[in-house]
Amino acid sequence: MTTSDWAEVDRYLVDTLVGDGDSATLSANAAAGLPAIDVSPPQGKFLYLIAKSSRARRVLEIGTLGGYSTTWLARAVGKEGQVLTLEYEPKHAEVARENLDRAGVGDRVEIRVGAALDSLPVLAGENPEPFDLVFIDADKVNNANYVQWALQLTRPGSVVIVDNVVRNGGIAHADSSDAAVRASREVIELLAAEPRLDATVLQTVGGKGWDGFAYAVVVDQD
Repeated sequence: MTTSDWAEVDRYLVDTLVGDGDSATLSANAAAGLPAIDVSPPQGKFLYLIAKSSRARRVLEIGTLGGYSTTWLARAVGKEGQVLTLEYEPKHAEVARENLDRAGVGDRVEIRVGAALDSLPVLAGENPEPFDLVFIDADKVNNANYVQWALQLTRPGSVVIVDNVVRNGGIAHADSSDAAVRASREVIELLAAEPRLDATVLQTVGGKGWDGFAYAVVVDQD
């Protein structure tokens, strides 16, 4: 099978199961010149279902882009929930704010602009209530750092998801010179070694090609 076959399956799933109600967000992102690196609609629905099934009310997202995945997560937490999302690029944050407001979930989303590794210590210093779910989809070279911060901001039972870790199979090559591949191997090895996390990685195919995500649960050390 080819990428075009995978994309055809994605289209079928969107038409029959996922729905395309957020296509306006993707169109707005494209019109604003944002890179086309949003999660796919089936993966967006999957994030929604993970948050919904875990009854998440507080979600931390690292990497907003135009707010496509943010919208799915905001719907999942409900009117009483909150999504706090971190975005490096002010333009991306501005587009995301417009998209979220148009989708009717803007009141439950806070966007903080700046480098996540600057924003996360500030957030931790505020002693917030633990987050139920952390979705990491930002600059890949800092994924291991983001997971370490996620551990400080969650509780036993919280879920941590790291997107784009398979890199077209690149993670199988220990000698890769690709910085993103090396970072993916680093974060997977961290997940394996960290006693506070129980994790796996699932490979995915679709219109966006061959990739995958890490899924981890924070475990109780008592």
